Amino acid sequence: MEMFAGLDWYTWVILPLIIFASRVCDVTLGTLRIIFISRGRRNLAPFFGFFEVLIWVVVIGQLVQHLHSVTAYLGYAAGFATGNFVGMWLEDRLALGTLVLRVIVTHEAERLVARIQAAGFGITCVDGKGASGPVTLIYTVVKRKDLRVVTDIIHQSHPRAFISIEDVRSSEEGVFPPAIKQNGIFWGRKSK
Repeated sequence: MEMFAGLDWYTWVILPLIIFASRVCDVTLGTLRIIFISRGRRNLAPFFGFFEVLIWVVVIGQLVQHLHSVTAYLGYAAGFATGNFVGMWLEDRLALGTLVLRVIVTHEAERLVARIQAAGFGITCVDGKGASGPVTLIYTVVKRKDLRVVTDIIHQSHPRAFISIEDVRSSEEGVFPPAIKQNGIFWGRKSK
């Protein structure tokens, strides 16, 4: 333990850990802010931006005061990388937003349409011509939290269906499964 006797614990250990945790927080907020803006939820972006920059300014202030601490730089970089991961993970768990699914099937589209409608989702069908003959294009707009329900239906009914999925910035009207009230709060459709 004598080799650690002269170690400045704050500069070389505690400060880098504080910087790491702070960067995780501010980059997570920044990642969520950008994702919310791209999903059309602009009302939350200024709130996240305020705290993101506040944390960043405090961290940079500490980093400048301790320019000689290599571990502080490592904590800064590791916090940035981890914050990106945590922000994307949180956004994925929140499952905010709406998606449009395009499904192309070559046969028995009626069966798939009936199953999607029975689950409470709206659909639009268009007959088309594919590379190997006639196809049916099925469009449905779903909440992100319901994506798994719809893709499970598609895979069970037509395992070789072509599916493409895109984010929807905004939509009006449409047919969505009814919300379910739990503990006084309205939630989207329960997933399996």
